[in-house]
Amino acid sequence: MRAVEPSPFLQSYRRLACSLRVCGPPLPCPRWTQHPGTSTPMATSLRTPAFPSCSSASTDTDDEGVRGTCEDASMCKRFAVSLGYWHDPYIQHFVRLSKERKAPEINRGYFARVHGVSQLIKAFLRKTECHCQIINLGAGMDTTFWRLKDEDLLPRKYFEVDFPVIVTRKLHSIKLPTLLITECVLVYMTPEQSANLLKWAASSFDTAMFINYEQVNMDDRFGQIMIENLRRRQCDLAGVQTCKSLESQKERLLSNGWETASAVDMMELYSKLPQAEVSRIESLEFLDEMELLEQLMQHYCLCWATKGGHELGLKEITY
Repeated sequence: MRAVEPSPFLQSYRRLACSLRVCGPPLPCPRWTQHPGTSTPMATSLRTPAFPSCSSASTDTDDEGVRGTCEDASMCKRFAVSLGYWHDPYIQHFVRLSKERKAPEINRGYFARVHGVSQLIKAFLRKTECHCQIINLGAGMDTTFWRLKDEDLLPRKYFEVDFPVIVTRKLHSIKLPTLLITECVLVYMTPEQSANLLKWAASSFDTAMFINYEQVNMDDRFGQIMIENLRRRQCDLAGVQTCKSLESQKERLLSNGWETASAVDMMELYSKLPQAEVSRIESLEFLDEMELLEQLMQHYCLCWATKGGHELGLKEITY
């Protein structure tokens, strides 16, 4: 039987796949750092996590492919910023400007991602009047701290975790409202590991919110091609089975101790962006494959969950 040739649409996706940001930093060797200007000293040597870590057999070589995507994502963000998709004067200090032009689908995808996560962060900060802390898991080269500082929206404490497998005795004792952020991090954990992380977070903080950005709708043909492309790059999505749908994403949060859970795919989020901003970024460069953008956006989602904070109105936060 003659093999069926992939459609031009799927071929286009393969060309773009290598530019797409799909993870945070690698999982082993947990360490965390606090930014200067927020209270309490930097912690560097801390107790064993309260949830199971990755296998001790994991090596730097095992995670090399995953680690490389941190640089990929940072370069994609730097390129989009250079075109004017959003303002970020700090990313230039962390990553060089790529000579390779990124596709419009990638730039718009990053714009939606940065805008969506940023809006939810700011909503939480305003609800808590910044009397809170932020823990950014798998932060990579993220510049959120400095951008929040420019807008006078710094929380009392801001932590960036280099590797997501970390729990500390000190964090257990923190009682302020806490925001935890993961962007393409949980998908690289097994479902059991991500469930343990979510349970730990829900049980450790009385008043908290969890923001998660990662893949969704991965059971269809487009999702399978994404998985195949990542495997070729030695990036195995250990937690992909929890990325079947928006409902499965919400169910994971609700079944692990969170009181409310919401999720939207990035195409829906993109449609709700301020029209003036959408018109501005769409005028920056021509996009001739709108269908590809829609497919990409429909396979990523933004999820958020809350616990406690009823007097603050945390459960009212939406996008």
